[in-house]
Amino acid sequence: MPPRPLLLITALVLALHALVLGGALPHGSAPAAEAPLAFATRTIAAPPPAPSPRKAEAESPPPAQPAPRKKPRPKPAMQEGPTVAASPLFPASASEAEPPPEPATPSGDASAPEPPPLTTVAETGAPPPANPEPSDTPATQGSAIAITPPGTAEGTGSPQPPAVRIPAPVRLGFDVTGQAKGFQYSARAELLWQHDGQQYQARQEISVLFLGSRSQTSVGEITPLGLQPRRFGDRSRSEQAAHFDFALGRVSFSANTPPATVAPGAQDRLSVFLQLGALLSAAPERFAVGTRISIPTVSARAADTWTFTVEGEETLELPIGTVQAVQLQRLPRRDYDQKAQVWLAPELGYLPVRIRITQTSGDFAELSLRSRATP
Repeated sequence: MPPRPLLLITALVLALHALVLGGALPHGSAPAAEAPLAFATRTIAAPPPAPSPRKAEAESPPPAQPAPRKKPRPKPAMQEGPTVAASPLFPASASEAEPPPEPATPSGDASAPEPPPLTTVAETGAPPPANPEPSDTPATQGSAIAITPPGTAEGTGSPQPPAVRIPAPVRLGFDVTGQAKGFQYSARAELLWQHDGQQYQARQEISVLFLGSRSQTSVGEITPLGLQPRRFGDRSRSEQAAHFDFALGRVSFSANTPPATVAPGAQDRLSVFLQLGALLSAAPERFAVGTRISIPTVSARAADTWTFTVEGEETLELPIGTVQAVQLQRLPRRDYDQKAQVWLAPELGYLPVRIRITQTSGDFAELSLRSRATP
């Protein structure tokens, strides 16, 4: 086809297209406005709280209980014998009830009966004596020890402090026999006494096979009045102690019991027997039969007054041999007090060679001198 007619046809087609497109839209019409944006809000409620565990537990059915298991029949327990409760050498008073030491693991036959305790008067349930309130003023000079001749009333003895003669250092061994709650038993005890003329130290220990031991200690000074304790200790499972302050005239206790008053001459449960020997050794003629010796005596928990009466001289057959000794007896002041007897040997510096403690129930413990050695 010639080019001229082709151009005309093309122009005609374009014109027709323009006409069609121009008629589809109104001439001069503006573009439609955009629709405004709309914002919508909504509230989201929090989910309800979960029910409490208690309520849930209440609503849920209880779990099925397991069928009870049949327990095996226990073997019959062996009857335990009493344990060591106190040292017979230095008796306990009603003012203190102390626990026994922990039994040691036996190395022999486990079925063997245990030795019984050395029963204390605390088992009677008697009320303890109240401790006097200590004074804040220094103690006056003099001795709290009262020596009353036979046939005279209390408090009429000589006001002069008694003379003393301290025994030489020694180690004493004792055999112990006794009865408690129907049990017969035996044990060993030792008293170690040491001093240098100014300071002293004493230790007493009793041991029972398979049941352990119990010990008491006393340390202090040697004065013109005799022994002056500074500290007294009593140990079984744990230790309790009394601390003396003679400058202020008081003694305090680690057991948190009330403090008590003391005066020069007061002793503890261990030193009192050595002080008795020192008194008799210095002036034996002063202690005729019937003479009473009252000594303030302190335990690890309280203070009391022990009064001994001179009973006279006896001949004793002991494991160590035949010994001449002076017996002193502590009679009970109250219905629940123990009876104590001590024998002091002049040939041994009036040291104790035999001691017997008797309870109100009839139970007793007796120590007999077995050996004597230089420490």
